[in-house]
Amino acid sequence: MLKCIFRPAVIIQLAIILTLIMSVQIVSSCDIFTFLRMGNFTSSTALSSTSCVQYVREMVSHNCVVIFSKTTCPYCKMAKNVFNEIGATYKVIELDEHNDGRRLQEALAQMTGARTVPRVFINGNCIGGGSDTKQLHQQGRLLPLIQQCAPCCATSSDGSGSGQFESAK
Repeated sequence: MLKCIFRPAVIIQLAIILTLIMSVQIVSSCDIFTFLRMGNFTSSTALSSTSCVQYVREMVSHNCVVIFSKTTCPYCKMAKNVFNEIGATYKVIELDEHNDGRRLQEALAQMTGARTVPRVFINGNCIGGGSDTKQLHQQGRLLPLIQQCAPCCATSSDGSGSGQFESAK
């Protein structure tokens, strides 16, 4: 009858290997849940960092006023209210409802130097956030920036404007 004698070092190595195997299985299952968190379903075609920067550039180049926002942010609401007051048409990208919202926010931070929302763009240039937008309006400098845009993007001729916004996912 053979007696198997395991050395303590072998037992420890086996325990480490077993722990690593279990960790890999747990991490693999967690990655699936990461894609499903907070009701935002992320497809397997998630935007890369480069694609996010390109997406921001496209949105900004095709729209006179773009607000990268979050639905519950009071500063985002402040910025939208300013544009509603002056009757400007604007495009809103709600990052907390966008499949790649987190990556887009990281791209905005890289592009503008600030991670906070809103990030407001007029005529291709970032003017800052909600407080910056409100301040420009109070100083009478916001409307001239919008009026430099293409006619389809500026306020209506009677000053009332549509106050409408487009949400992009």
